[in-house]
Amino acid sequence: MSEQLLATLKQAFGYSAFRDGQAEIIDAALNGRDSFVLLPTGGGKSLCYQLPALHLPQVTIVVSPLMSLMKDQVDALQANGIAAEFVNSSLSREAVLEVFARLRRGELKLLYVAPERLLQPAFLDRLTDVGVSLFAIDEAHCISQWGHDFRPDYMALALLKQRFASVPVMALTATADIATRQDIVQQLTLQNPCIYTGSFDRPNIRYTVQEKFRPLEQVVSYLKEQDGTAGIIYCSSRRKVDELSGQLRERGFKVAAYHAGHDSEQRGRVQDDFKRDDIQIIVATVAFGMGVNKSNIRFVIHFELPRTIEAYYQETGRAGRDGVPAEALMLFDPADITRMKRWLEAEENPARAEVAWQRFQAMAAFAEAQTCRRLVLLNYFGEARQQRCGNCDICLNPPQQFDATELARKALSCVYRVEQSYGMAHVIEVLRGSQNQKIREQAHDKLSTWGLGKDHSHDYWLSVLRQLVHFGYLQQDITRNSVLQLLPAARPLLRGETNLQLAVPRLQSSQKVPAKLGNQKYDRALFARLRTLRKQLAERDDVPPFVVFSDATLIDMCQRLPTDNGSMLAVSGVGNTKLSRYGAEFIAEIGDYLANQG
Repeated sequence: MSEQLLATLKQAFGYSAFRDGQAEIIDAALNGRDSFVLLPTGGGKSLCYQLPALHLPQVTIVVSPLMSLMKDQVDALQANGIAAEFVNSSLSREAVLEVFARLRRGELKLLYVAPERLLQPAFLDRLTDVGVSLFAIDEAHCISQWGHDFRPDYMALALLKQRFASVPVMALTATADIATRQDIVQQLTLQNPCIYTGSFDRPNIRYTVQEKFRPLEQVVSYLKEQDGTAGIIYCSSRRKVDELSGQLRERGFKVAAYHAGHDSEQRGRVQDDFKRDDIQIIVATVAFGMGVNKSNIRFVIHFELPRTIEAYYQETGRAGRDGVPAEALMLFDPADITRMKRWLEAEENPARAEVAWQRFQAMAAFAEAQTCRRLVLLNYFGEARQQRCGNCDICLNPPQQFDATELARKALSCVYRVEQSYGMAHVIEVLRGSQNQKIREQAHDKLSTWGLGKDHSHDYWLSVLRQLVHFGYLQQDITRNSVLQLLPAARPLLRGETNLQLAVPRLQSSQKVPAKLGNQKYDRALFARLRTLRKQLAERDDVPPFVVFSDATLIDMCQRLPTDNGSMLAVSGVGNTKLSRYGAEFIAEIGDYLANQG
C-alpha cells in the first residue's frame, strides 16, 4: 500500500515524499483507527485525511467551522482533479440537492460541512444511508473548554462515536496545549487513538518584537521593504482597523479593512480580493483568519498584544504556509497589559476569566522575553527545547548574558520546597524573604530557600523565572492557576551537573530592530514573470493564484528551470492534473525567459 500511497501523493498532489507524521496518520485512518493530529499550520494536516479519502470506499466527511475555509479547500482539491464538494448556507437549495445527489451516487470522495449541519438528524440519516469511511474534524481545539477558540457547537460532535461506532474519527488542530489535547480526546471519546504530536516549530518564520513608539511610521517603514508581497495586520478593535487601513491607503498601499462590523458581502469581497492578490494587505481584527487558506502570505504584523499565545501562534502561522521565509512582527507597548486586564475583568464567568488572564500573562511574558522567541513558543506548547533558533530578534540581536547557574538553582529549589503548588508571585515572595500573611500561614518563612534572593528585585526574579519557563526547566499548569512545576531538564541543573547562561534582565524596555530575512537563491526576475502568469491563469479559471501554484512551487521552478513535461513533473507541487492544466504555459514562459537571457 505504501507504493500506492506515494503514487497517489505525486499524481494527485504533486509531492514526492510525505512530511513528518503524515504516513503514520494516513496508515491509521486506512486501518480504521481513531486519531488525534497536532501539526503546525502549513505542516500538512489536510493531506492526512485528503489522501486516505482517495483510497477509502465511501465518502470522507470533513467538519470545518468556516464557509470560506471549505470553499478554499474544495477549490484546491478540484484543481487537482479530486471529487470534493461542500454544503453550507452559501449554496442555493438546488446546488445543495445536486451535492446530495452526487453523494447518493457515490461520486464524492470528500464532503465538507459545518458541525451544525452535520448534526442535523436528517443529515445524519442521509449519511447512515450512503455510508461514511472517515470523519475528519478540523480546528478540533474548538471542542475544548481549554481551547482558545471554544465553540459549544463542537462539543456535540461526541455524538458521532455513538451514531457511527465503527467509523474512525480524526481530530486535527494546529494549536493545543497539553490540557486542550487531553480534553479533545476525552470530549470526542476517541477509542485507542493514534496520537501524533508534531513539532510546533515553523523554522521559516522569523519572530520579531519592536517597542511601539511611533506605530504608524514603524508599520509604513516595514511595509515599504516588503516589495508588494501579501500580509496581514492585526488590530485589537474595529476602530483601529478602520483608522489604520485608511492611513495606509492614503500612503499608497493596496489595503482593505476586515472586521465583524462589516456585512457578510463586504467581508467576502475583501477576502476574495486578498486571496486573488488584488490587494496586498488586510488590516483586521481577530475575526479574520481562521479560514484563510492562502499559502503566499509573507508577513503578519500584530499592532497590539494578542490575548493568548495560542492566538498569536495561529495568527502568525498564516504567514509562510508554503515553507518560504516569512516574518511575524509585533509592536509592543507595556500599557497593552493594563488595557487587556480591564477587558478581561468584564468576563462574566470567573473561572474562564481566570484562565484567560493566565493565558494572557503568558503572552505578555513572550513579548517581554529576553529568551529566544521560538523557545518561548515551543516550551509553552510542551515541546521542551533549550537550543536557541538563530532566527528571531533576540537571537539576531542578543541581550547580554550572565552565569545564572546559582540563581536558577535557588529558584528551582524554591519551587520544589513549596511542593510545586504555587505560582511565580508566591515563589518570588519566598525568595525575597517576604513576611506577608500567606507566607506565614504556610510556614514558608521557615523554608531553606526563604530570603535567598533578597538582593534582587521582584521584576528581576520575574525575568529569571520566565526564562526558566521559556527554556523548559519549569512549566506553568493553567488548569491549576499557573502553578510552577519542575520539568526533567531541571534535575541535572539542581544536582550541579550542568551550568546555565541567561539574559541579564532588561528592567527597562529598549527598541529592537528586526534584521532582514535571509534570501533564498533563485532568479527574482523569472519569479516575477511566473507570478504574473499565475495571476493571469487564476483569473482565467476564476480561482485564487495559490490554487494554480504556490510560491514554493514557483521558486522550485526558478531553481530547476523545467523545459519539458518530465522535468516539470519533478517540481514540488506539480502533479498530473496541474501539469495537463498549466504545464505548457509555464514551460513556455520559462523557455522564453531563458532564450532572452542567452
